[in-house]
Amino acid sequence: MQDDPIPTVELPNGVEVPALGQGTWAMGEDADHASAEIESLRAGIDLGMTLIDTAEMYGDGGAEEIVGQAIRGRRDEVFIVSKVYPWNASLKGTIEACEHSLERLGTDRIDLYLLHWRGNYPLAETVAAFEMLKASGKIGAWGVSNFDTDDMEELLGVPDGANVATNQVLYNLSRRGVEYDLLPWCQSRGIPVMAYSPIEQGHILHDAELIRIAKAYQATPAQLALAFLLERDGVIVIPKTSNAERVRENRDCISLEITDEDWQALDAAFPPPASKRRLEML
Repeated sequence: MQDDPIPTVELPNGVEVPALGQGTWAMGEDADHASAEIESLRAGIDLGMTLIDTAEMYGDGGAEEIVGQAIRGRRDEVFIVSKVYPWNASLKGTIEACEHSLERLGTDRIDLYLLHWRGNYPLAETVAAFEMLKASGKIGAWGVSNFDTDDMEELLGVPDGANVATNQVLYNLSRRGVEYDLLPWCQSRGIPVMAYSPIEQGHILHDAELIRIAKAYQATPAQLALAFLLERDGVIVIPKTSNAERVRENRDCISLEITDEDWQALDAAFPPPASKRRLEML
């Protein structure tokens, strides 16, 4: 099944990235797990899951170090996403945080650099720092994370705010609130949405209906949950695992061809929003 190509999503700057990437939340926290984490990331790269998402927050920089080891000698094969803490997101602080991330990653550039969530610094100041980093070649593009529709509208109103390349949000079968307004808003403007915690940290995998439908396709519940997100236009999915075999299972979700009847059954089990919901975060 791994012969099926991973679909791609085009960023506003024209760069195409795989719609199925790899997350690193909780990596780099325990040295005993480092080798397995590195192996899993390398396995994903081998399978075409070359977008790797990380942040200075994860493992207090430890996840970035794990990524740096995983991509050593393979930098040009991967697309790196990292994030700046909101309390570092001043003009000077953003640039300094980026420098620290570059050092931990062992690279001279971050392909996509995100504001992790909104803080107290004005958006215009953070955007100005992002644009300076982009002009210097230290980042390829910038975006945001955990921004609701009103936040995105405000962002587009600041100087250069329209250069935003993505919005990374909590999105999975059990957290579909973004489908009411935020996802359509981003889709209509060509701003990709990155879905973090796509299997709700495993909590949704015990749902009886999800299990029933997955079995019909000889798939795992996780594969079905990932396939659900990949059906959406402009959505990039970043599951995290430290198990190389699980990475291969995640990759195989690409090959699932779900019938309309079963998509409707999933909608019944995990209803889409009927009204505006406040953006959820983990």
